[in-house]
Formats: sequence, structure tokens, C-alpha cells
Amino acid sequence: MTEYTVEFVDTGETIEVSDTETVLSSCIEAGIAQEYSCRVGMCLACSAEILEGEVTQPAARGFTDEEAEGYALTCMARPQSDLKLDRGTYPPSIDDGGRAGDDGHAAADDD
Repeated sequence: MTEYTVEFVDTGETIEVSDTETVLSSCIEAGIAQEYSCRVGMCLACSAEILEGEVTQPAARGFTDEEAEGYALTCMARPQSDLKLDRGTYPPSIDDGGRAGDDGHAAADDD
């Protein structure tokens, strides 16, 4: 078991997460307020942009293949290196794809 440092750049919070734990479970254990809902990799509520580092998240079904390279679903993501995450940034499928954005409202169509 290897421990990695996970820094949330939007809040400056830092936690240690083992490579056998998810980022979300470590946040909950440490008392860090990380948004989540389904905990099975589908709802995208726990999304965070990966600014530095690598994760493994084989069950992150809510992302496109491209999004899975740049974003982590903290409920599924297990660190493979030290990480810097931005919880305030969501993937395009949320921001631009007609799904609810981080303000809770559906994105408007430009047509």
C-alpha cells in the first residue's frame, strides 16, 4: 500500500490517500466536504479536474474516454501518484452537454 498526497487547489486542503482507497472515501474520513451523490461513477457530482498526477478509475462510467483522462470521479478514483485536483471544474459533458451544470440548472441550447 502506497500513500499519496492529494491537494484540492480550490480550497487548499490536502489529504493523504492510499492507492487502495478512493479519494472520496478519504475525504469523508478526513471530514473534507466533497460533493457526491451516487457513489457508483455515474452522476458526476464528485467530479474534479486533474491538474497534476494520475488516477485509476476503471468504473468511472459517467465520463467519455477523453474526459476520463483529464477528470477524476472522486468516488471511483484511486491515486497512482501525488495529485492536484480542482473540484470547481466539471467536464464538458456537464458544462456544455445539456446536463445540469454546477449551478443546478440545465444548460441552455444555443439554437
